[in-house]
Amino acid sequence: MTDSIQTIPLLNLSLAFIPVLITLVILFKWSLNSGNALYAVLRMLVQLLLIGYFLSYIFESDSAAIILVILLVMIFASSWIALGTVADKRLQLYKYALLAIALAGGITLLLITQLVLVVDPWYLPQTMVPIAGMIFANSMISISLAAERLNAEIERNVPYDVARKIALQSSLIPVVNTLFAVGLVSLPGMMTGQILSGVSPLIAVRYQIMVMCMIFGSAGIATAYFLVLVKPAFDKRQR
Repeated sequence: MTDSIQTIPLLNLSLAFIPVLITLVILFKWSLNSGNALYAVLRMLVQLLLIGYFLSYIFESDSAAIILVILLVMIFASSWIALGTVADKRLQLYKYALLAIALAGGITLLLITQLVLVVDPWYLPQTMVPIAGMIFANSMISISLAAERLNAEIERNVPYDVARKIALQSSLIPVVNTLFAVGLVSLPGMMTGQILSGVSPLIAVRYQIMVMCMIFGSAGIATAYFLVLVKPAFDKRQR
């Protein structure tokens, strides 16, 4: 196995945008929101370039305080973004999303980094930041789906307890489908990256099992807690 991953030349990397351009053209031809998709691609590009330089600085700083600030930013930002599907209720529900992601994501992060990986020092940036990113991002996505579905069901005058079950089940469809497909249809990002960098597939599999467990668990707990917390806010609408 090789000991280092191949560096992608910028010219070669530019070729990866060919399918992106084709998709944007299709969206434009079909009179869909190609402008928003283009904005998303450009934003992704800028954000990743910036985070590359930012992470290089973080990894070299070796500061627990900086890592804590980054984790807080992740929590606050993910909680806000999660409620984009119910933008008119964002301010009303923000505290609930914040508490759900902070509690479920925080507990999962501590379990994985301190008891499974036994990170030393506890704030090791190379481990803490990417693991936290995966946990909070997936919790954010599940809460976003749950909030949208819950709001839709409540507007249809579905009783809250029934709407909550529907919302939770719907929010977990993406991660459950990923559990079904992993190893059979797809090799997830972390596992692929490790294999490309020369890690034994048997070791990469262990890490991927850990990742799938933490994603499913954190998303499920965060979403369920969020749906419990927002009950009073939605109960008022059904009276």
